Amino acid sequence: MNDVLPDIPRIYTALAEWIACMIYISILSKRLKRSNLIIFSSIALVVQMTFLAITKNLPIIFWIPSMIVAVVLMFFFIYKSTYLNFLDAGYFTVKAFVVAELVASFQWQLHFFFWSSGYTGSLTEILLLISVYGVAFATIWFLEKRHIPGDGVMNIRQLELLSVVVIGIAVFGISNLSFVTSETPFSGQYAQEILNIRTLVDLGGFAILHAYHLQLSDLRIKHELKAVQYILQNQYTQYQQSKESIEMINYKYHDLKNQIIALRAEEDPDKRNAYLTQMEDDIKSYEAQNKTGNHVLDTLLTSKNMYCIKNGITLTSVANGELLNGMDIIDITTIFGNALDNAIEYEKQIEDEEKRLIHVSVFSKKGFVMIRIENYFEGDLKLEGELPKTTKRDTNFHGYGLKSIQYAVQKYDGVVNVNQKDNWFELEILMPKLTK
Repeated sequence: MNDVLPDIPRIYTALAEWIACMIYISILSKRLKRSNLIIFSSIALVVQMTFLAITKNLPIIFWIPSMIVAVVLMFFFIYKSTYLNFLDAGYFTVKAFVVAELVASFQWQLHFFFWSSGYTGSLTEILLLISVYGVAFATIWFLEKRHIPGDGVMNIRQLELLSVVVIGIAVFGISNLSFVTSETPFSGQYAQEILNIRTLVDLGGFAILHAYHLQLSDLRIKHELKAVQYILQNQYTQYQQSKESIEMINYKYHDLKNQIIALRAEEDPDKRNAYLTQMEDDIKSYEAQNKTGNHVLDTLLTSKNMYCIKNGITLTSVANGELLNGMDIIDITTIFGNALDNAIEYEKQIEDEEKRLIHVSVFSKKGFVMIRIENYFEGDLKLEGELPKTTKRDTNFHGYGLKSIQYAVQKYDGVVNVNQKDNWFELEILMPKLTK
């Protein structure tokens, strides 16, 4: 069959596979800096072309193993260039492989239609290659970019990856069946017929994978919204519980004041007087500590500070809560509740209690409201997109705290930035001043 119908040149196939990988790498969150990515991708292109070139004339029995190795090279390229985990990288590798098969097949079908011969290296052939690859891959890039999340994280499960792999194998097997043998009910008999089958099967495979991707994306969005709604409700519930607890504490402090007055009236030794004076000063410092000008923020800071004291964490705050008086209660609890919970969770892991530090500040800056929550941080900050990578094993139920903060801030046309400065993790929120 190969004598009648020349197969796609291996260099064309390698180029298509490399470009397909670059399509997804350009969309996904990249691990490598631009200069390092250029070097690494150039090496990947040379390796892909060299491997397919040296396996060109191997017996048919080595064809499938050679293609498996080519796919593994694509996987390694995507995995090392992005922050994707193993399953997500495998998912995008299958998509890239099917895309490469489709574009290479389509280009070669046009080539055979015009020249009915193999590769000769003429200028017109090269121009056709550039034109078809350019238009086809650009179209796929625009189509895929619309439906891939900014961080590229799909949280693919093993069963979902297996489904995609089965689709990819089926597409590849059926589209190339006629090149192996014509003695099956699904094989073509004539050159143009074989090329049509190959291109149409690849197109159908890409359509199936794209539809499956849209379904997974829809499920992912629903899951994310459900998780964020749970976090919002949980933070608001915590706020209500904290508010009730703090009100009870305030009643106790009020009763304590009356007891002190009564004790002063009964006896007045110097030591007892000094002790009672100290108690009064402590009460005043407690009251002043949480008067930010916003009762919701006061409640949250007091509640979190009480928890921090129990766990050997120092929480300090310099906050003008009046700047938040135009914000919804749920949004305040979402922003400060999640941010402080994340900071507290990290600080609890630090062995040296003197380093367990959290600082909260709310202030006005050039007509904007600035919220800054800092905590002592050891190690290197790893990002997935614009947000820190979750350290929890179960990514399906964690990592939504900062996303819920983003959603709340976006309601007020604000932005969220995370940064690491020396040994401090900083969460900064900048919003226009709110109208009451």
